[in-house]
Amino acid sequence: MFLSLPVISWALYDFANTIFSSNITTIFFPFYLQEVIGKDEVLNQVASTFITYSNAIASFFLVIFSPLFGVLIDRTNQKKRYLVPFALISITATILMGVFATFISDATVGLILVLLSFVIAKFFYNSSLVFYDPMISDIGNDREVPLLSGYGVAIGYLGTLIGLTVYPLVGDGGFHEAFIPTGILFLLFSLPIFFFYKDQPRKQVVEKKSFLSGYGEILETFKDMRSQYKGIFLFMIAYFFFNDAIATAISVMAIYAKAIVGFSTGMFILLYLVSTISSIIGSFIFGYITRNVGAKKAVTMVAIILLIALVIATIATNQGLFWIAGSLYGVAMGAMWVTSRTMIVELTPKEKRGQFFGLFAFSGKVSSIVGPLIYGTITLVLKDYGNLASRLALGSLIILVLCGIYFHLRVPYKKA
Repeated sequence: MFLSLPVISWALYDFANTIFSSNITTIFFPFYLQEVIGKDEVLNQVASTFITYSNAIASFFLVIFSPLFGVLIDRTNQKKRYLVPFALISITATILMGVFATFISDATVGLILVLLSFVIAKFFYNSSLVFYDPMISDIGNDREVPLLSGYGVAIGYLGTLIGLTVYPLVGDGGFHEAFIPTGILFLLFSLPIFFFYKDQPRKQVVEKKSFLSGYGEILETFKDMRSQYKGIFLFMIAYFFFNDAIATAISVMAIYAKAIVGFSTGMFILLYLVSTISSIIGSFIFGYITRNVGAKKAVTMVAIILLIALVIATIATNQGLFWIAGSLYGVAMGAMWVTSRTMIVELTPKEKRGQFFGLFAFSGKVSSIVGPLIYGTITLVLKDYGNLASRLALGSLIILVLCGIYFHLRVPYKKA
């Protein structure tokens, strides 16, 4: 099953887009901003604000469009048709980040163009995932979905290891030099899904509707969710808080480790490798845990691991504690994707699955606005307190996870 052409092509796109996520969102874009902006403790907080606000802007646009993407899936059953152009735009914008950072002589203009390109790249990267995630129900049956989900995430995190091969080109400075190679690697490993994955047969269109009418359909789905699908409604709220914490931590962990805990660039890369290995192991193992104990218990276990990781990272005064936090966070980050995707599939009716995945992308991306805005605002308002501002900002994520656990435990669930 794992080596069939549709499955391996699907999994390799997880591999490809994780290269973008790790290299750009998590590591080299934050390092670039710290290098250009952060000259002392106060300016490091400003750099953190730039990082989180640019992530929030990209998520804002996804909030507007992701529900419509879900409706497109349900109307046409076409996923690859939209994934390919979205991925190509993201790849192009990633390469342009490197072009602007390298060849624009005016530092301010170059910074603005890099920020703009990042917002575009991240928006279209996340948009492609709205079409990618529902593909899992096309390549496996209900019993295979948890294993495929774990397999895809594990293969994806292997992409992190390949992505980090650009580090020797960068070293401890000139972090913008990682942007163009990252875009090329993103393209290279996306090619299998471009050429070998085939969409399911197109659905028969009974009534032609305008694209914007999708908002009405999404509103009806949301009303149905509240009245008829209480479980998925409560889980969407829980996922909002979980994803809020995860997405924010991903975007700031590099600059937090360097500026607050004192990691060098090389030491952080090593920490990230260990976290990635933890993600690979955790995602694959949690595929089996989810199948055996049920998705709800598995999500609860992952949330507790995430909570412990954030508590340790917030109070970490030495690198040893942060190593523990990073390893636990890696397990939680990989496993949350596995367990939550399976939970969505189990709780949603098949005929509305595209819209529900769209709504979950909507929920996740709203949280990707809120979390970074909270973090960035705390670091901006309290910047004069130096490193304490970042610790308080990271501590705010603990509250979000606790809120997520509260709503998740209220989800009515019967193991499939």
